[in-house]
Amino acid sequence: MASGAGEHFLRQLSSSNGLQQAPHEGYSSGGGAGGGRRRGSRRWSKKRAAGRGGYVQGGGKAEAAGRKRVMVVVDDSSGAKHAMMWALTHVANRGDFLTLLHVLPHCGGEDDGVAPSLANSLGTLCKACRPEVEIEALVIQGPKLGTVLSQVKKLEASVLVLSQTKPSTFCWLSCLVRSSGEEFVEQCISQAECLTLAVRKQSKGVGGYLVSTRWQKNFWLLA
Repeated sequence: MASGAGEHFLRQLSSSNGLQQAPHEGYSSGGGAGGGRRRGSRRWSKKRAAGRGGYVQGGGKAEAAGRKRVMVVVDDSSGAKHAMMWALTHVANRGDFLTLLHVLPHCGGEDDGVAPSLANSLGTLCKACRPEVEIEALVIQGPKLGTVLSQVKKLEASVLVLSQTKPSTFCWLSCLVRSSGEEFVEQCISQAECLTLAVRKQSKGVGGYLVSTRWQKNFWLLA
């Protein structure tokens, strides 16, 4: 269940952004401009598919308007997992769609089974934690920024959640040189056609999360 503080924070940002919840138009096989090449997709549903362990492959249209789609960019980092769980507990509500997007580079000899396995295991974890939320996992090969932006538009996502990395210990250096991850997050926040939240879990001694948006940077959310 989303916390009261999380829901209040999201409502504030949504009203500032003029967020509208639009019905989902479904998947298409093409990646679109900058969308990359689809490597696989899965959708976990309340309806059990015979012989498939309770998930339904593919996409399809959203069953009803008014249910928002929350998209989370995932990978094998702990930060991405924290962002995913934050989105699951603080942003997604009953009946909403949570789409886990794993983007693979065009080149690189990654085993075809590794990335789908990661996305599917994360999807299974999300479904176990919040069975009332519809979970989808997408694995797409292509340029990271272009793929994320095109999928946000294509799937009509209402909220995009990213993980933001911890600043470098060498403050003077981090102020001069941004990492590729930081640049990617900033570009998504400024260019994505939906409310975009970058999340980082605080250390155990501090607790809570730091959340950055287009209007607020490193807003501390204790919940």
